[in-house]
Amino acid sequence: MADRKRRKRRSAPTLWRVFAGDAKNGEISLSFFAYVMILLVFGIIMMSSASYAWAYSEHDGDGLFYAKSQAKNALIGFAAMIFFAKMDYHNFKTLRLPLLKKFNIAGLLYVIGMIFLILALAIGNDEGGQMGAKRWLSIGPINFQPSEVAKLAIIVFFAYSMERDGKKMNLFKTGVVKYGVLVGVYIILLKMEPHLSGLILVGCIAAVMILCGGANIRQLALLAVSGIIGAVLYISIQAQNPESYISTRIKSWQDPFADVLNETWQTANSIIAIGSGGLFGLGLGNSRQKYLYLPETKNDFVFPIVCEELGFVGALAIIVVFFLLVVEGYSIAVRCKDRFGMLIAVGITTQIGIQTVLNLAVVSNLIPNTGISLPFFSYGGTALIMQMAEMGIMLNISQQRYVKGRT
Repeated sequence: MADRKRRKRRSAPTLWRVFAGDAKNGEISLSFFAYVMILLVFGIIMMSSASYAWAYSEHDGDGLFYAKSQAKNALIGFAAMIFFAKMDYHNFKTLRLPLLKKFNIAGLLYVIGMIFLILALAIGNDEGGQMGAKRWLSIGPINFQPSEVAKLAIIVFFAYSMERDGKKMNLFKTGVVKYGVLVGVYIILLKMEPHLSGLILVGCIAAVMILCGGANIRQLALLAVSGIIGAVLYISIQAQNPESYISTRIKSWQDPFADVLNETWQTANSIIAIGSGGLFGLGLGNSRQKYLYLPETKNDFVFPIVCEELGFVGALAIIVVFFLLVVEGYSIAVRCKDRFGMLIAVGITTQIGIQTVLNLAVVSNLIPNTGISLPFFSYGGTALIMQMAEMGIMLNISQQRYVKGRT
């Protein structure tokens, strides 16, 4: 009787066991962890250098203002990464809260993401710098960007729902209509903010996950073509409106040196910074464009300063690390032991990959400016903490990535 009671006490679930007691199937992907840490460390160093002049100008001579804030966010993000690396990712679909038993964590995340976006429209602010936009939400002393929560919410909920739908994903009403409506709610809310970069990322993440989730390729292709046609028509109409911000950005993209003292100032100086670096760069801290010539050097346009200070060789090395991170992320997804983990890994990896490609395309003027930040490099507490949390989830999936009976 005493032995039975002791066994019962040992098997009783605790909060820590619920979150961290199940992931013991193997070791984490050390290569993935190494790529994350390289990008995190170099991101803080380069953001610190790129933001120094603007911080000195905007914060009473404190040139390290943004650097100190980003370092603090990096520590919080690192703690989040460790927590989620310990937490069994299956808890997203199996754990239910006492007062909300109808919702698991995946469903709750989707609802919370939607609520945050609605609150941003109702009481949000333009902390991000886009006048008139409502992209930021303040809750007491905490100021965060709901779109960052929305990305993870879509990834986790889609993975859970697609696993449950299984073979029904091949049906048009499930694979296309159902998930089109689910992501459409987020897209409409992001459009109303307006938050073009968030809209693009959420749409791309959803499209890739729907494809990998088993939707009929022909039906999905038809929907994609229809969406592209609609987007082209919308952009064409907006381009004819001289007061539209889309029109302004398209004109800046077409001729970045047409109005360097006004509308094309940012794009022109970004190109100058990239070209000034040459093969090996001017040296860490020696950028000239960061001295109040190039705006947003701490955010979307940190990479031109990387190019100017580290040159083509340094910039290429960072791009290679991003590439290796994405390759390893998809490798983790392919080797995952279940559909749920595979889809989460696909979604997170797609987010990092697409966001990186779009940011590099914007700063080099391959595409019009969309306001997309560079993962791990651009300043922003919400983005960095959420990205590090996602990296923790990826590490946990990698720990359980092998199908039983396989190596």
